[in-house]
Formats: sequence, C-alpha cells, structure tokens
Amino acid sequence: MDSKEFRQQGHEIIDWIADYLDHADRFPVMSGVKPGEIRDLIPPRAPEEGEPMDRIFRDFQEGILPGVTHWNHPRFFAYFPANNSGPSILGELLSAGLGVNAMLWQTSPAATELEEMMMVWLRDLVGLPGSFHGVIQDTASTATLCALLCARERATGFAANEHGLAEAGHLRIYCSSEAHSSVVKGAKIAGFGAAALVPVAVDAARAMDPGDLDRKITADLAAGLKPCCVVATVGTTSTTAIDPLSAVGPVARRHGLWLHVDAALAGTAAILPQMRWILEGAEHADSLVFNPHKWLFTNFDCSAFFVQDPEHLEHTLTINPDYLKTDRDDEVHNYRDWGIQLGRRFRALKLWFVLRRFGARKLREMVAAHIALAGEFAAWVGGDPDWELLAPVPLNTVCFRWNPRDRTLDPDALNAGNKALMDAVNAAGRIYLTHTVLDGRFTLRLAIGQTATRRVHVEEAWEELRAHVPRR
Repeated sequence: MDSKEFRQQGHEIIDWIADYLDHADRFPVMSGVKPGEIRDLIPPRAPEEGEPMDRIFRDFQEGILPGVTHWNHPRFFAYFPANNSGPSILGELLSAGLGVNAMLWQTSPAATELEEMMMVWLRDLVGLPGSFHGVIQDTASTATLCALLCARERATGFAANEHGLAEAGHLRIYCSSEAHSSVVKGAKIAGFGAAALVPVAVDAARAMDPGDLDRKITADLAAGLKPCCVVATVGTTSTTAIDPLSAVGPVARRHGLWLHVDAALAGTAAILPQMRWILEGAEHADSLVFNPHKWLFTNFDCSAFFVQDPEHLEHTLTINPDYLKTDRDDEVHNYRDWGIQLGRRFRALKLWFVLRRFGARKLREMVAAHIALAGEFAAWVGGDPDWELLAPVPLNTVCFRWNPRDRTLDPDALNAGNKALMDAVNAAGRIYLTHTVLDGRFTLRLAIGQTATRRVHVEEAWEELRAHVPRR
C-alpha cells in the first residue's frame, strides 16, 4: 500500500468511524449471531495474492460487523463500561502509526517520559499521595499479578524468585468474597495456588470486614502459615461495594502484609472531590490500580498501576541481559522493568489526548452525570412496588430485580423469571445488561458509563425492562 492509497482508504475509514460514533445506536447493542456464524464466512486459508482494500472493508461491514457487540453504544449497560472517545481514538491511531516499542527509555524517550507525566496527572486527579509512582499496564488483571509477585518476594526476601516456590512456604492471600476473579488467576500464575486465598467476610454492604480480616490473619499465624498479602477492592464487580481502606490498611500494616487496592472501575470516580472518600486510607496501600479504559473515556487498553516503592517492583521484575542494557539506565525509568511485558505499546499518547482535549472539569462533569443517572434509575426501581433494589448504589451500577407484588413466586421461579426477563430484553437489541447472583438471588445489573449515554437512554432501559416482564 503506497501513501496515496493509504491516505484515500484512511479518509474513508475515519469517516466511517466518525459516523459510527454519531450513530452507534442504530445497531442492536448485543450481537445476535450464532456460534460459528462469523467463522463460517471466513475462507479456510489466507489468500495467495493481496486483495483490494475496498473489498476488505466491504467484507468488514457485511461480514464482521454483525458479529460485533457494541461496547460504546449509548444503551450498553452490561458488565462495566469500556468506553472510548474521539481524542482517544486519534491518539491510538498516532500510536499505531508510529509503531513504537516503549520497552526502554532509549527505544523512545517520549513514550517513557510522557507516561511518567500522565501517571503524575492521574495520581493528582484522583488525590493519591505524592509517594505513589505509576506505570501503564494493559489491564488490572496484569497489575494485580504484579502486586502479588511483589508481595511474594517481600514475604520471602526474594527467595522465591531466586530458588523457586519451594522457598515460599505456606503463603496466604486475603481478599473479600466479592473480590475480582483476577485475584484467583493471579494467585495461580504467581505460584501461590488457589488454596492460598483466604476469603474474608463482608458486611451488609458487601464490603470487607476488617475484624474478620484480622481474625483470619491471626489464626493463620497461629497455625504456622505465612500471611503475605491483602487485596482490597474499591468497587467490586458484582455491586461496586467499597472495602474500607482506612480500616483494612492498618490491619495489613500491623501484620507486615502487602496491601494491594483493586479500584479498576471505581478509581475514576475519585476525580470528583465529593467521591474522594472511596480512596480514604489509600496511603496504607503498597499498590493500587484503576483503569482509564473503563470509565475515563480512554479506549482499551490502559490500566494505571501505582506503587509506593518502585525499587521493590523493579527488583521483583527486572531481568537484565546485555542486549537490553544502555548507557542511560542509571538516569531513567525503563518501564519494561515495571511489568510483565518486555515490549510495550505507546499507551500514554491516547491518555494525553483525552486529558488535554476534555480537561479535568469536563471529565468530572461526565463522571458525575453517570453517577447521578445511576441514582435516578435506582430511585425508579425503589419507587415501583414490582421491583426491588438488591444492593446499595455508591457509584454507577444498580443491582435490582423484578419481584411482582401481585403474585407469590418461590425463589427458583423468581430467579427464572428474572433470567427470562434479561434474555428477552437483550434479544430485543435496544439495550444490553448482565447479571450477578447475590445470596442465591438472580440479580440484574445496570452499569452506566459509556461516553454517549444520556438520560434518555437510561429512560429507554427502564421502559424496555418493564415492557418485557414475564406474563402470567
């Protein structure tokens, strides 16, 4: 492809993306294709000769697009948001065009130093202490794995890295029963084993009980086990419950445990002064992560990982063969030593575009609007006798279910009815929402956070839900 064709095709694709951002609501939110349907459209072997771009782009629109679930649809209310924005897309385009591998300072000084400053900007926006130092990871799952590795090495005096897990002893990780599944996966990958995880009880708001945490740690010490790490969650996946860092932190410190804070979604809310309470006690943490790619209008992937002791992080993760050494190593950060990956994309560029183009004030307005809409939706649910809220609503996610007042349904029938309701709503294509299970109750979740979502879209979600309730 020469520059003339690249320019022509690029204009066409940019125009298509611009139209898509304006009119994503024309598509069904969730793809309705059957398993294998897209695969069957694709030839079994790569073409021997190159094909024209107009044909490839046509096949994208006709064959691939029907299999896309539209995460940036204004009526996407499933899971947690993974939103984007025009500035972010343009920053990502430039990053792709430059093709930078930001593994070392020397391999692209601008990538490293822009990332350093973007992490300072984010740290200050959410009110973290100046002692935190940041790096961009791909996802919170990777950041949590890095934290667990740091905890393992601190607990073993780096013996696990040097001699293998036989030196690790009976290490234990503590997290609430509401913690994200990435903690389990990270424990397996890091060699702790799933059995090393100790579930800590939660209170009525589904937040970690610091008293139970202390009791569990004390009991393990008495049994000759080796407490290693506490993972606290600020904004759990099921209900956005907030573990109390100001109470959990001192327990972890008193016992000498690494404290990692998973604020993957909720951390963004702390850009609002009135929401800073969610991170009260973060000064006790050794590490913390939140994802701009979830709720800060920066397209996937971009995860902000902060540590208070970057030297420990580097000691845990650095591998330094001669072919990676440079004359500048003592003067700079080489971010390949701050994570799992060696090769690293220039993610800071799209974040820089977002923070500069929107500005902090506009970002606060947008996040505050989402939180307000969640509160309004919760009020509609709570005010209708045929519906009920099943969890507090501190942020942007509402947990609820249909529970009709004029008929008595046993728990299984009520669960089945809500499952059928969710399936019917999603199949209709106007909105998309997902579920969790709380105390055996099938629970609908509506998470508000997409860039284009406005009050009218939340109103439409409420209308769709009531229109599809199971009939007698």
